[in-house]
Amino acid sequence: MKLKFTKMHGCGNDYIYFNCFEQQVADPEALSICLSDRHFGIGGDGIVLICPSDVADAKMRMFNADGSEGKMCGNATRCIGKYM
Repeated sequence: MKLKFTKMHGCGNDYIYFNCFEQQVADPEALSICLSDRHFGIGGDGIVLICPSDVADAKMRMFNADGSEGKMCGNATRCIGKYM
């Protein structure tokens, strides 16, 4: 499986971002665990999916390095603003 990504950081939080307007991420929980490993993966605090939204330009889904889905991350939101 090939996925295009962008890695960005805001105030020390570094996440791996996926544009889900152009591709789908099948299992974001497992992908976050695998890719966030700083020794054997890309390394980061987790992954962020930039997804289509019915009420805004985009919506965010953020997964921590342990695979749990976070409710909010201001630093990731700032990076998405720059990305968009």
